[in-house]
This record gives sequence, C-alpha cells and structure tokens, in this order.
Amino acid sequence: MRLRALLDTTSLGLRLLGGEDELERSVRGVMTTDLRDPSRYLSGGELVLTGLAWRREAADSERFVRILAAAGVAGLAAGEAELGSVPDDLVQACVRHRLPLFSVVEDVSFASITEYVVRQVSGERAGDLAAVVDRHRRLMTSGPAGGGPEVVLDLLGSDLDLRAWVLSPTGRQIAGSTLADAGPELPAELAAQLAGEHLAASRGGRRGPYRVTVGATTYSLFPIRHEGRDLRETLLSDWLLAVDADAGDWPAERLDLLQGVTQLIAVERDRRDAARTVRRRLAQEVIELVQTGAPPAEIAARLRVAAPVLLPGLGSAPHWQIVVARVEWDGDGVPGGPVAQALLEEVLVDPGTFGPEPSDRIAVAHTGDEAVALVPLPATADAAGEDAATGLHAGPLLSVIQEPLGRGLADDGRLTVGVSASVHSAEGLRGALEEARHARRVAAARSGRVCAAGHEELASHVLLLPFVPDDVRRAFTARLLDPLRDYDRRHRAELIPTLEAFLDSDGSWTRCAGRLHLHVNTLRYRVGRIEQLTGRDLSRLEDKLDFFLALRMS
Repeated sequence: MRLRALLDTTSLGLRLLGGEDELERSVRGVMTTDLRDPSRYLSGGELVLTGLAWRREAADSERFVRILAAAGVAGLAAGEAELGSVPDDLVQACVRHRLPLFSVVEDVSFASITEYVVRQVSGERAGDLAAVVDRHRRLMTSGPAGGGPEVVLDLLGSDLDLRAWVLSPTGRQIAGSTLADAGPELPAELAAQLAGEHLAASRGGRRGPYRVTVGATTYSLFPIRHEGRDLRETLLSDWLLAVDADAGDWPAERLDLLQGVTQLIAVERDRRDAARTVRRRLAQEVIELVQTGAPPAEIAARLRVAAPVLLPGLGSAPHWQIVVARVEWDGDGVPGGPVAQALLEEVLVDPGTFGPEPSDRIAVAHTGDEAVALVPLPATADAAGEDAATGLHAGPLLSVIQEPLGRGLADDGRLTVGVSASVHSAEGLRGALEEARHARRVAAARSGRVCAAGHEELASHVLLLPFVPDDVRRAFTARLLDPLRDYDRRHRAELIPTLEAFLDSDGSWTRCAGRLHLHVNTLRYRVGRIEQLTGRDLSRLEDKLDFFLALRMS
C-alpha cells in the first residue's frame, strides 16, 4: 500500500503538508503514539499517527521527527484536535528529514484510519502469502513434502499473525506452527471440543468455515475434505484447520487464501494416506491367512515380514493384539468397512495409545463392513523375567474421542469396537480375532453411538446379559423387583436402594448400614421386608445372585 493511496481516500480526511516527492513509499503498518521517543516500538514502514501531546516546545519537533526518520517510518499524520493546527516547526522538521507529513481533521478518528490501513495492508499481505502458498503447493504436488503442514502454518503466523492448527476428527493435533512465538499447543480437551463442533456442523449441512466461541475466544474451522464423495464416507477421517480468529468479517481474498491452505494440507493428508498402503496390504494378507485357517508356520512367516515394517529396529518378535471395528449407517449405500478402517488408523495413532508420542505403526485391513487392526506390542520382561506386553484396553481407547465421534455419527451412524487380549505367537491370532469380534458384539448390544468392549469383559456376567431376549429380561426383573417397586411407591420405603447397597456391600450389615447412614436394626427390618415381599432369602448365594442380575438388567 502506498502513501498516495491514503491521500486519495477522501474519507480519511488527510491533507498533505509536505513530502509530495515521497508519496510512493510503502506502508506496512500503522502506529498511534504520543511518546516522546517511540523508537522501541517501530520496525519501519509504519504510518505514525500522533495527537502532538509529546510537543511542549518547538525544539521537540526536530527531536521527534529525527527519531521517526531514523526508524524508517513511511509517514507522519498529526491530528488537529490538540493544537487546532499543525505547528510550523513540525512541518519544517519533516521537510528537513524528507518525512511525508499529513494533517488529520478533527472529525476523523485515528481508529478509522488505523482500521483502513490494517485492512488494506492485510489484504496485500494475504495476496503475497497466497503466492507463497501456491509455490509451496506446486513443490508438494511435484515431489516430496517440503516440511509438511507446519511450513504453511508458519507462513500464516509470520505473515498474517494467525495461530492455526491442523486437527484430526478425533481432536488429535496433527500439525501446529513451529515459530518460537506461536504459543502453546491446543489443550487436548479444547481440540476435542473443536473437532466435535466441526463434525456436528458438517453433519448439519452448514457451510464452512464454522465459527465456534469457547470462553472469550472465537475459532474458525475450515474443513479439509475429499470432494465429490458422500460426506459419511470421509467425515470420520477428514482433517480440519482450526484458526484462532473470527473469519466472519474477513474479506474474500483472505477466505480464498485459507481455502488454498486447506487444499495444500489435503495434499499432505493424501500423501500420508498413501504411505499406509504397505501396512494395509500386510494386514490384509495376515487376516486372510488367519480366517482361512492357514498353518501357523505360514502365518508366522507373514508376521516376520510385518514386524520390521511396523516396528523397525525391533530385536525380537512382538506380541500382537487385534482390534475390530464396525461403522454402520442407517439405510443403504455407504460402505462401512473403509470408514471403519480409516477411523481405526486415526484412533490407534492417538497420543497415549502406545505412549506420550503419536505412533503410526498399526496395520488395518477391512472386509465388508468390518475393519480389523493388527497391533504390534513390543515384548518386555515382567517381574518374573517372563515375556509380557502392555496392550490396549477398550475403555481408555475411546474415552477422549467418544464425544467428537458421537457428534460426527449424529443420529444415523454407530461405531462399535472390540479389543482382544495380546498374544505372542501366530497360533494365538485366530483366537484373538474371534475374541475381538465377540467383544465387538458385546459392545453392539449396548446403547450409545460409540461403544467398545474388551477381552477382560468376556469372562464376566456382562457378556451374557446383552444376549438375553428382551421378553425374558422383562419377566425376570418384574418377578423379582416389581413387588419392591410397588411397595416403595406406596410407602417411600427405599427398598430398591437398600437392596442395591446391601449387595454392593457383599452382604455386610455394618458396612451397608454405614453407607446408608442407618442403624443396623433399621437395615435388618428393610432386608426382612424385601425377603417377605419376594419370598427370597438374602443369606443364600443363589438368591443374592438373582437379585444382582435383576438389578443389572433393569
């Protein structure tokens, strides 16, 4: 932006008092000051706005202008509100130092000039940055990535002062600016919230960018998506660009720039997706061998090929774990297998799955609507010196990402996951696959959009309860609990809560009475009433078990 453009903008109320030959100077910023020495805040190229409060005598003008000229400012604009007119000593000082000088009429605020200059300069810088982004895009599409998404995020930070992050649909931070003053990473809870808002807005058909206010901060979310496909096929694998700014009043040029940035980042996402091809093929081969009942020696041979790819540098064969996932949509037409495959690749790469750092060493295949992940676990020695491995658990696996994924699945999708125990040989993989599939069926019997179950639940009563027919469940619970519910309704006796507390206390009168804040005699009266109404004896293990199951199924 040139000084001459400011003079030609009549709404700004600027009048040139000197420096006509310097009007081609570029303006790269604006600063308002009445400091006697503002040099520490100047970096060159600014239009300085001043109300002249620093001027106490004529000699002050020479000193002030000399400081501005030495700092390389583009020009000086002085307001007329303080002194009524710009003093001649300031005009002469600007002439001597070849510094363009403007006067600002009293009814034009410095704020309006500042807003105009910032808007113009930002638009020009966005245009310059767009050219840089375009060059970087050509580099990335023609050869290896030149630094990944971090490079373009650094450009946004340095040239447009925008803090931005690339997030996965689960809220995992894929990339952020590497600049020293870029600030901290997004907190995991905030990133998950932004991802959830992004998924909900996408499923709601809103047009990006999506604006989300968290506390006092507004974020703008730009989708990074595969075009031309059913949204449900890619929604749970598409990345997003989160920008710490409100894009609601951005000019079209800046919005176009950010759209270009998302296209550039999409190239990197596609490159990473292609890099998983070898791991996917390995998983497909191993799973097919396991399902067709191939000899363990043949499966072991494929595992020896897979181990160096998934765990490079590993000295000994790892343990293995299998995770099965299924994504189901209401209606027909959307294949669930590829969606579940991409989602498992994302979920299992999250920080915390294998340690504090992100890992991308799993291999995922898909068959039909099901995805199967082959997860290597480095073998370690336990306290007795035996080979052991620390594996995945269903609860922690989905705890952080349950909220955003649930919003992406909305009202017509469902994700169910099953996790096997770890095995240390090819012979154990077939059992692990069946175990993971059975755990997934247990998860599918639960309510909720995102459910998971692990191998540890397969030895518990919870394995049996979901598969009891509904009419049997209702009849069983009604026979045992309805007399107690009716009595509680009529007398407010709290027999059902008492029964639950008694069973949770393992039948201990003292602990149960303390838990309910009752005298032991009162507790004995209530338990006696329960036995009288139901014809059961709570000192017998069989009757305790029946009540326990009835409460769980109710």
